[in-house]
Amino acid sequence: MTAGGWYEPGSSPVHRVPAGWKFAALLALAAAVFALRSPVWLGGICAAVVLAYGVARVSLRRCAGVARSLGVLAAFVFAVQWWLLGADRALVVCLRVVTALAAANLFTITTRIDDVVAAVEGGLGPLRRFGVRPDRIGMIVGLTLQAVAALSAIAAEVREAARARGAQRSVTAFAVPFLVRTLRHADELGEALAARGEGDR
Repeated sequence: MTAGGWYEPGSSPVHRVPAGWKFAALLALAAAVFALRSPVWLGGICAAVVLAYGVARVSLRRCAGVARSLGVLAAFVFAVQWWLLGADRALVVCLRVVTALAAANLFTITTRIDDVVAAVEGGLGPLRRFGVRPDRIGMIVGLTLQAVAALSAIAAEVREAARARGAQRSVTAFAVPFLVRTLRHADELGEALAARGEGDR
């Protein structure tokens, strides 16, 4: 699945919310989950995000794909954090990551990236007089959202490759190829931006 194909058209209440409001809600949620330290509160917010998938009427196939990708990532994060910080801290970190990424995935599934970029550029338009460049900020936001979809697609492909080799239970078989392909994607994106002259100004 490509980043451009991550959006799933629909007419649900979540789809109909303006892109700017959804983007603001996503930022607020991300700030909240990374500020909270209680597993109970984080678990509640995570459950609310899962419920929002149902409200948005996201297809079961898409939900299963998101769940598999986040499940593998959560297992890896929890194992590393448990080793470094202990089980309690590992649970908090894992809930933060899963909640934020699940919300970001729901946002990209129910919102066109072009609508988000337009909302950001329109909202920041009055700040041009202070030297702010809404077009540049809009591009950064668009690239960030595309990165969520791209990383999810990479995770799904790596997971399928590991399953084909019979190594679906190996954390290393997932983590190493995922990191390599993520870095390669970042290099390709940097080259594409450089070819457009971005960063020269």
